[in-house]
Amino acid sequence: MDFNTISLLFFGLIVLIIGGNLLLKASVSISLKFGIPKLLIGMTVVSLATSAPELIVSIKSALKGSPDLAISNVLGSNIANLGLVLAITILFSPINISKSIYRKEWPIMMFSSLYFLFVILDGVITRIEGGVLVCLLIITLSVLIKFRDKSEIELELDFEKKGSIIKSLIILILGGIFLFYGSEWFVDGAISLANSFGISERIIGITVVSVGTSIPELVTSLVAVLNKEKSISLGNLLGSNIFNVFAVLGFTSFVTPIYIIDQNIISFDIYIMIFFAAIVLPLIFFPKKNILGRKEGLIILVFYSLYVVNLFQ
Repeated sequence: MDFNTISLLFFGLIVLIIGGNLLLKASVSISLKFGIPKLLIGMTVVSLATSAPELIVSIKSALKGSPDLAISNVLGSNIANLGLVLAITILFSPINISKSIYRKEWPIMMFSSLYFLFVILDGVITRIEGGVLVCLLIITLSVLIKFRDKSEIELELDFEKKGSIIKSLIILILGGIFLFYGSEWFVDGAISLANSFGISERIIGITVVSVGTSIPELVTSLVAVLNKEKSISLGNLLGSNIFNVFAVLGFTSFVTPIYIIDQNIISFDIYIMIFFAAIVLPLIFFPKKNILGRKEGLIILVFYSLYVVNLFQ
């Protein structure tokens, strides 16, 4: 592995994260200026903007002829969100779980995970299937917004409403440029890394790429814990997993059909993703109801570590 590969990966990831943040700030600012309700912004604009890095990376990977990298990015991100981000977060500090988690977010996430399994069993995700996934995204957003708890309607968005629309548009364009070039470098670096070590793009996608695009979620969660903010919601991570399937996978396969090359994705990785999705529910109730603490975090992290170690054997 040469210096160029490391540089592509590192700088690509940094630029990708910066681009995602710029896109998020600009899109929320523009939405506020047009008087869109905060609840609607939080459920749509914020969710889509925070999924932008994963979306751009997957689309770029598929268009560059690396479909395994594109699909393993989604798989790996969903696994990392629960197996790594959630585990590390609750190892630092236990979090309380609201009832809406197991009444709404978790069932929808499980449905998205099982539907993911359904669409890849034949080894290809077609444009029609991608369109169906996007439709499911719209339906999911509608359901979550309509049946949102009253206590959650007043969403706090820490973004400025001040400033001109021109300024917000410039930031939006800059965010798009950063995302474009950051994803270009990051994907090229990932492909080069796979070639350098002679390992599959699937493994690079599940480990390096997915963990890289999950860094913002991890940093945000850890900062909140260190600031003693106990309002960290598991719903945010479950929502991210839902968006990864319906939005990232949906839009990517709608742009270009995804043909799965490495059959381990179908025979193994997808079931690991479903396992991490499923294990969340019993851990919410046992040993302490509606609390995820350090014991649960350790259990989840051990499972994640075993999975990653198995990938390289």
